[in-house]
Amino acid sequence: MLTNVRLSTGGVLLRQVVLSDCTPSYVSWLEDPEVNQYLETRWTEQTLESVRSFVQSQLGSENSILFAIMLEDDGRHIGNIKLGPINEHHHYADISYFIGDKSMWGKGIATKAINLVCGYGISDMNLHRIEAGTYAKAIGSQRALEKNGFIKEAVFRKQVITNNGYEDVYRYGLLMDEYKRL
Repeated sequence: MLTNVRLSTGGVLLRQVVLSDCTPSYVSWLEDPEVNQYLETRWTEQTLESVRSFVQSQLGSENSILFAIMLEDDGRHIGNIKLGPINEHHHYADISYFIGDKSMWGKGIATKAINLVCGYGISDMNLHRIEAGTYAKAIGSQRALEKNGFIKEAVFRKQVITNNGYEDVYRYGLLMDEYKRL
């Protein structure tokens, strides 16, 4: 889904990921075991070509938008957040996200990015509901969702395999009337 949307708040800027964002740094995030420990991409070797192919598929997608998470002051690309798949009939969508630049962890950037994407989805796309999933040990991700008003709605017991065995997955939901701009 092509869009020229730019969203910003508190030093964080979101804009659609483009092919020029596919850099060796981006690939290194996806190959870093600490960054990818909660990402499904960890199961496949990531290359510049595979990342470009993924971004190209997202640019051509009819039901999702992949945003680059940028630092507003220096324009540095530090991660991504995806809105989608979007169900236009039932007015809901999933979000997924990661901060690849580890020096930016713990600074509230994911919280701000989630808030921006939810605001856009609810206000501009008329979404009634937004959902997200996290691994049980992804505490930072859970906190970012909860700060944005998401409610833990389900526990999928031992759903995914990690380096430490099977792990639970939590599903979160946010309804239109629960959204609050930070």
